[in-house]
Amino acid sequence: MLNGLWLGFFLVAAVAAFGRWLIGGDAAVFAAMVESLFAMARLAVEVMVLLFGTLTLWLGFLRIAEAAGLVAWLARLLGPLFSRLMPGVPAGHPALGLITMNFAANALGLDNAATPIGLKAMRELQTLNPEPTRATNAQILFLVLNASSLTLLPVTIFMYRAQQGAADPTLVFLPILLATSASTLVGLLSVALVQRLRLWDPVVLAYLLPGALALAGFMALLATLSAAALAALSSLLGNLVLFGLILVFLIAGAVRRVNVYDRFIEGAKEGFDVAKNLLPYLVAMLCAVGVLRASGALDLALEGIRWLVGQTGWDTRFVDALPTALVKPFSGSAARAMLIETMKSQGVDSFPALAAATIQGSTETTFYVLAVYFGAVGIQRARHSVACALAAELAGVVAAIGVCYWFFG
Repeated sequence: MLNGLWLGFFLVAAVAAFGRWLIGGDAAVFAAMVESLFAMARLAVEVMVLLFGTLTLWLGFLRIAEAAGLVAWLARLLGPLFSRLMPGVPAGHPALGLITMNFAANALGLDNAATPIGLKAMRELQTLNPEPTRATNAQILFLVLNASSLTLLPVTIFMYRAQQGAADPTLVFLPILLATSASTLVGLLSVALVQRLRLWDPVVLAYLLPGALALAGFMALLATLSAAALAALSSLLGNLVLFGLILVFLIAGAVRRVNVYDRFIEGAKEGFDVAKNLLPYLVAMLCAVGVLRASGALDLALEGIRWLVGQTGWDTRFVDALPTALVKPFSGSAARAMLIETMKSQGVDSFPALAAATIQGSTETTFYVLAVYFGAVGIQRARHSVACALAAELAGVVAAIGVCYWFFG
C-alpha cells in the first residue's frame, strides 16, 4: 500500500509536469521539481535533528515513569474498565499492562514509540485467540482505539511547529485535545455498537461518565471565551501540562528511590534508536510530496476542491489542510510530510497549517496500523475493525476542521 502511494506521487507529478510543458510551454517545471527534491531532502535532515531530541527526551522520561511504577499503577487503575471492555482478557494478563503503556505513549504523542509497545500487546492478545487468523473482539477494540489515537500531549506536533519557526508551538494543544476526543469517542461507540459492549455497565459509566462530563463542562467554558482568549489558554495549558507531567515523573521516581538519571539515559538510548530509523522514510515522503507540489498537481487538485467547496458558499481556507487528511489513513509518514510542507508553503501559523496540525494530531494511520498490528500476528480476517477505524478517523478530521474555525476562525 505504501509502495503504491509513494510511486503514485511521482507518477502523478510526472504527468502534471509533462502537461505543463507540452500544453502550457512551462519547461521550468522540471528544474523546479529537481530543486524540490534536494530542498526536501535537506528539510528532512533538519526535521530529524529536532526529532532525535524529542523522542530521546520523552522516551527517557517515560522510562522513569515506568520504573517509578506509574505505568503499573495506571494498569491496575484501568483494570476494571478493561475487564468490561475486553471481557475475553483475564484480569492481570500481561496484555493489559502493555496496552496501558501503548495508550500512554500515544497520549504523549509518541506514535513511533507506541508502535513497538503496541505490537507486544497485540502478540499477548493473540495468545488468547482461539482462531489465529481471525481478529478477536479485544484485538479489534485495541486496534480501533489505536487508530483513533487519543493524544493528550502531542509533543511531536509541537516539535514540527517549533522546527518551522512557530512563535508558540503549543498553540494547537486544545484544538487537538478536542478533535482527538471526538475521534476516540466515535471509535469506542462504533466498536461497542457492533460488539454489543455494555457501556451502561456501572463500572464503565464510573470511568467514562466523569470524563465525558468534565469534557462537556470544559467545552462550555471555552464557548464563553473569545478567539484570542482561546489561543492564549491553549498555549498556557499546553506548556503547563507539558512541564507538569515531567515534574510528576521525576517526583514519583525520587519518592520510589529510582535512579532517575540512569533510567532517563536508558530510555533516551531507546529513543535515539527509534528516531534514527525514521530518516529514510521521512526523506522518501518529503521528497515525493515536494515533487508533487512543484509539478503543480497538488495545487491543481486543491483548486478543484476549493472550487467545489466555494460553490456551496462555505469558507475554503481549510482546503489547503486536506492533503494531510487525505493521506493520513494510508501513511503516517506521508501525512507528516504533507503537514510539514503545508507549514512551509502556507506559513506555520496560517489557518491551513494550524488545521493540518490539528488533523495530524486527531487520529492515527488506519491502514498502516491495520497492516502492522494484524500482520505481525498473522490476522487475515479483520472483521469490523476497518469500518470502525475509518468512522473514528472521519470524525477526527471533521472535528479538527470545526474546532480550528472555532479557535482560529
